[in-house]
Amino acid sequence: MSNRAGSFLWNLRQFSALSPTSRTVRPNPLGFCRPEIVYSNWSPGNHPSNDFAGKTQSPIRYLFQDASVFKPGDDVFQTKGTSPVTALPVNRLFCPRRLSFDSEHSPVPEDGLKKMHFDHEASDEDVLTRETKPTPVNFKKLSQGNSLSDVLDAFANAPSFPSSNYFSAMWTIAKRMSDDQRRFEKQLMFSHPAFTQLCEHMMREAKIMFCDHLLFSLYAVVRLGIPQNTLLVQTLLRVVQERINECDEKCLSVLSIILEVMEPCKNVDVLRSGLRILVDQQIWKIERVFTLQAVMKSIGKDAPISLKKKLEMKALRELHRFSVLNSQRMFEALAAMDHRSDVLLDECSKMVIGNINGCPLKILINILQSCRDLRYRNLYLFKGIADYVATTFDVWKLRQVLFVLILFENLAFRHTDLMDLFMKKVVDERGFLNMKSIVSILHVYASLNHLHGGPAREFLDAMGAALTGYLHHISSENLLNAVCSFCLMNHFPLAPINQLLQKDIIDDLLMSDKKERNVYKLQILAACLKLDDVPCHKAVDLVLPSLPPAPLYPNAKVAEVLSSLLGEGYFLENVQLPHNHHIDFEIRMDSNRSEVLPLSDANVVTSATDIQRVAVLCVPRSTYCLDLTHPRGFLAMKMRHLKVMGFHVILVNNWEMEKLEMKEAVTFLKSQIYSTENPPTADVNFQSTC
Repeated sequence: MSNRAGSFLWNLRQFSALSPTSRTVRPNPLGFCRPEIVYSNWSPGNHPSNDFAGKTQSPIRYLFQDASVFKPGDDVFQTKGTSPVTALPVNRLFCPRRLSFDSEHSPVPEDGLKKMHFDHEASDEDVLTRETKPTPVNFKKLSQGNSLSDVLDAFANAPSFPSSNYFSAMWTIAKRMSDDQRRFEKQLMFSHPAFTQLCEHMMREAKIMFCDHLLFSLYAVVRLGIPQNTLLVQTLLRVVQERINECDEKCLSVLSIILEVMEPCKNVDVLRSGLRILVDQQIWKIERVFTLQAVMKSIGKDAPISLKKKLEMKALRELHRFSVLNSQRMFEALAAMDHRSDVLLDECSKMVIGNINGCPLKILINILQSCRDLRYRNLYLFKGIADYVATTFDVWKLRQVLFVLILFENLAFRHTDLMDLFMKKVVDERGFLNMKSIVSILHVYASLNHLHGGPAREFLDAMGAALTGYLHHISSENLLNAVCSFCLMNHFPLAPINQLLQKDIIDDLLMSDKKERNVYKLQILAACLKLDDVPCHKAVDLVLPSLPPAPLYPNAKVAEVLSSLLGEGYFLENVQLPHNHHIDFEIRMDSNRSEVLPLSDANVVTSATDIQRVAVLCVPRSTYCLDLTHPRGFLAMKMRHLKVMGFHVILVNNWEMEKLEMKEAVTFLKSQIYSTENPPTADVNFQSTC
């Protein structure tokens, strides 16, 4: 009797484990999500997220409404009927449940069990289930392979729950491969006979696996290059939409990374909208700075400004916890959601520069790209990065330094030491120059107007010789850009200019989609060839179509100051000069610049040597480098040409003039007009070379 009672109680405990698990339904704050279902007896199995936690998982048995059993040696799954106990209503989906029919879980010793006699005999289904019990998949063991096909072979031999482990293992293996090997392995993966079956398993299990398993699976699927428009990816996206309320902070981080790398589509857009609502509700509960930055990078540039402000406030509250890496990544995070926070960026800049030693150049390039996108100008940050690159100049490749210089040009920042080092390196190592780098280098140096000293002439000669070597296979627009850069630097290599002036090249440029820009640059070339007095090049009259007049910006305050200082009839406004040059105000003075002449008196003077023409240029910040003292290329060329035409040039900074009171403005202009000192040209080269 005691043996029968013990057997009955033991079986009763086993059947109680088979009863349907309790469901906890939580209210759903998102309209497009279903109520959250939490399975109390769920065993997560082996998954990479659980391996980090160091937990060991117990064996898991899998039940279906119609049990799918894989027989060793067969090529297909066969469906067998199961007993009423195992036929649980789970919507025909996989549902993990703990079944402890192994002897190690029995309260009676194994020898005692062999002697026990049951009143009932085991059914054929129980025997079959016990014989074909799958071994729980081990993610670590799968990820130690060298091929994606090895993982698929393991799935084909003994498919087990959860399928997410297979996808995660394949992505872990793929990350260790080279690009060519990864491309080849992906082709083998798509053609593997078990791949389609694994995808089907993944879609069936999506609604019942843990939320973090689901998100890790979606991330692995996307990174493995499975097309986004496939049924697998779209199904996983829909399931994540339904279960988004189950996301904890770790899931929130993974979901943010997934959305960051996916292309826009209907399901991605809906999921991003749901993420914004969820973040808006849980933003103050986020504890990790990494999660906060991942969310900032994924919500999109079109996110509500109120949400961006909340994320900024949250980041400012966590500023004291920022590591160096957090500070470096904050630039990219803010650029991703198109939100500039000067306070946050200023503090991160200090930490970046304070710990810049040993920083990879790739991270510094990302920071500069983010500053460009955010239109953030920080002279302290840029100077610190440039000083570091100049100090470690020999460590980097020239193309890496060139990329830094291109970004500095976008930011209007000119670092003389770094640019001088690069000039000398180009002269010494001309072999690295290709057509693309030649055009880029010329643009950087011409735009920032960086030419002074002896190395400048050697640098220009080297660049001219390198460009001449590519004339046989250079495009018309690249040739125009390179020659225009040479013109801004007052250097005129004959071979490139002669080829550019050929009729077929000019016709090609005038028929381009960028016709207006090309005409503008050709006009610059024509003006330079005439005004800069190039002795080694014959004059050529280019017949170019006229451009629409440039918009005239009102300079009411400067006009009012000149009227107060000189009186009416002593200056001209908006004067159009030959060669497509325009000046804001013209004043005519005696040769000593001690007296302003009325326009009526100046017109009757026959000798040009008795009159000094003064050009007043009202210039914005964009015409200067970031330090606001060094004119950029186009302004430097205009000043050079005005001097050739006999003008004395006065620069009036618009932003400074607006800050001055009327009395202060009158005093400033008076000192400039009657001054006998020439304005600083900031290394403007007035001597043409060819």
